[in-house]
Amino acid sequence: MNRPIRKVAILTIALFTALMLNLSASYLFRSDALNARPENLRVNDARFSADRGPIMVGNAPIAESDPVKDKYKFQRSYPSGELYAPVTGFYSYLYGSSGLENTFSSQLAGVDDSQFLDRLVHLASGFSPRGATVETTLNAKAQRAAWRGLDGRKGAVVAIDTSTGAIRALVTSPSYDPNVLAVHDTEKTTTAWDKLNADPDRPMANRAAREIYPPGSTFKVVVAAAALAAGMTPSSEIDATPFKLPGSTVVISGNCGGTRITLQQALEVSCNPGFARLGVQLGADALREQAERFGFGSTFLTDIKSAASKFPESPDDAQTGMSAIGEFEVAASPLQMALVAAAVANDGVVMKPYLVQRVVSADLTTVISDTRPSQASNALGASDAAGLRQMMISVVENGTGSRAQVDGITVGGKTGTAHSDNVRRPYAWFIAFAEELDLAVCVFVEDAEIPATDIAGGRLAAPIAKAVIEAMR
Repeated sequence: MNRPIRKVAILTIALFTALMLNLSASYLFRSDALNARPENLRVNDARFSADRGPIMVGNAPIAESDPVKDKYKFQRSYPSGELYAPVTGFYSYLYGSSGLENTFSSQLAGVDDSQFLDRLVHLASGFSPRGATVETTLNAKAQRAAWRGLDGRKGAVVAIDTSTGAIRALVTSPSYDPNVLAVHDTEKTTTAWDKLNADPDRPMANRAAREIYPPGSTFKVVVAAAALAAGMTPSSEIDATPFKLPGSTVVISGNCGGTRITLQQALEVSCNPGFARLGVQLGADALREQAERFGFGSTFLTDIKSAASKFPESPDDAQTGMSAIGEFEVAASPLQMALVAAAVANDGVVMKPYLVQRVVSADLTTVISDTRPSQASNALGASDAAGLRQMMISVVENGTGSRAQVDGITVGGKTGTAHSDNVRRPYAWFIAFAEELDLAVCVFVEDAEIPATDIAGGRLAAPIAKAVIEAMR
């Protein structure tokens, strides 16, 4: 072989080697990115031809795939539609997926690395892969009670097992029907998508976990926890007279049943001047630290994503006083406030919340993953938690939360009414725990249709919490 031919041969071998290396690298390291490209119609078609596994609540599917006679072979459907939409999310040819449909997409489609052996068995037997089953922690009765309680009003309900962190109900209202985004008619899907996103009521917003709001007087539970940690007791007396915020002309007043009252009584009657003054005395750093021990600043529920609740960075004394009654720039999700109630009931321990209990193989014989309860933080000591628990029980038995009383169940709670401006209606909140059921509940109503001077949480939100508790008996 002469020299020119040898050079051409070497160059050709080098080019083929580079090509093979590039193809191998693309397969090993870029395949996921290439498959995820929206213009990759072949992958989209194959994805929609998969027999996706169901998402379950108890023995009932809340998302499933039905055989159809079109090129995609299977149609994703949601039997309960809007009731579970914040949990399931949607699965759409044009718009991808959200919620559990997104987080567990590979397991539901049967293509996750953990399902490799199952795919080999199906390949050898000539059958198409089948997706795994995702089993949630939700309780159908609690979910429906929360949905009926909101009755179409903007808001959210979260119920959580205090000892494990398992979510028993997660409802947001208004909601949407994921079926309209799952249809194979792309023109109908586009119309539905545009309509949902143009709706001023924002039905696709997850108010339960992914939005934060002023928590109003429910935040007084956090302030009370900080007071107990600082050495106070439920019987410690505080000044309940009108309080002029330091460096401000604003005076916080209210009839708290006396000029000096116990910390327990202050929580019972939701005494604004008492808690504003107490917040200033404790200081912003103590309040922030206590809030963070309950979970403020952290995100939870990675299955569907959540927003971090917040306490203001550097408030002055006047702003600290307003923060102590759950206003100024304090903002929390209903999920976060459910965790506050749950921690009080669980001897001060905050458990990590979770929505999925297990993922099992298509034939239900193999457990692919199983969630085990784990601790997120320790919000307060057991003795302080016991004192705060009794204070919250007194709120329901003797104070503003009386509409949450349930025969035969020990219920503790705290009402909240939040005002952020002089235009919108107040937010109504209620957080609670039911001791015998190991259950904590947060109810949030975005537009309380009552005068701003009323205790909106007691009138509107507490009865919804009661209904959820009764559904779990």
